[in-house]
Amino acid sequence: MSSNASPEPSPTHPAAYPRLLTAALIATTALIALGWLAATPDGVLGKARAIGYAVCHQIAARSFHIHDEPLPLCARCTGIYLGIMVGIALFAARGRLRSARLPAVRFLLPLLALAGLIAFDGINSYLSLFDFYTPIYTPHNTLRLFTGLFAGAAMITIVLPIFNGTVWRAPDAGAPLRGWRDLAALLGGVTLAGLLVLTQQTAVLWIAGLLSSLGVLVMFTIIGAVLFLSFTRREGIARRWRDLALPATVGLAFALALIGGIDAVRYALTGTWEGFDMGG
Repeated sequence: MSSNASPEPSPTHPAAYPRLLTAALIATTALIALGWLAATPDGVLGKARAIGYAVCHQIAARSFHIHDEPLPLCARCTGIYLGIMVGIALFAARGRLRSARLPAVRFLLPLLALAGLIAFDGINSYLSLFDFYTPIYTPHNTLRLFTGLFAGAAMITIVLPIFNGTVWRAPDAGAPLRGWRDLAALLGGVTLAGLLVLTQQTAVLWIAGLLSSLGVLVMFTIIGAVLFLSFTRREGIARRWRDLALPATVGLAFALALIGGIDAVRYALTGTWEGFDMGG
């Protein structure tokens, strides 16, 4: 028997969100964004520093500088989030943004080993703030930058397949790293990014500062988008990138709300947008 009634959308097929819900979520995101923009320091670099303010100590002595102005993130955090963005760019160039499988252990272990250096260097660097500790070696922004870069590269190599396996109906069954050449390209890419930062050229530092701040926003947006898809029970149904437009919008709202909340608490406690003053 035929029926004129519209069938319920299959749980495996991406259905459009109700228009009223879509409009409400877009409006909410716009309000959150406008509120955050109004409450944070002026200028592009000021906004970038406000993003970094939520996740980084921003100690001036542990940061690279554009003239006398520290970058939005310290050297280590600049490395982490710049490494994430370099990884995304390389995977996009190879057509692997929808890869949903973790790399083989033989490729993942060397990357994780390099990423693990961030813990050793971080502990040595942190303890050097205290008079009772004699550093094993002298902490340096170059080491902070490169340990951060390797950690960021490892992070996106793991997070991207997990994200893709959550959101796509038919993700790419391969891994973002599929061979030694891929691993060499990733490590070479983040190393080149680090070497460019070390040139201390103003334009390069501007780009690094903005990209690393964008990396923070991207990671929080991914988390927010996945939470939204889980809450609405629409995991694994996206077929096209445009199917992720609304989840990405909600993810951005989540990111800005979280960053803004942390900013507000830190500012209430410190009364300044400057980084912590803890010496070198």
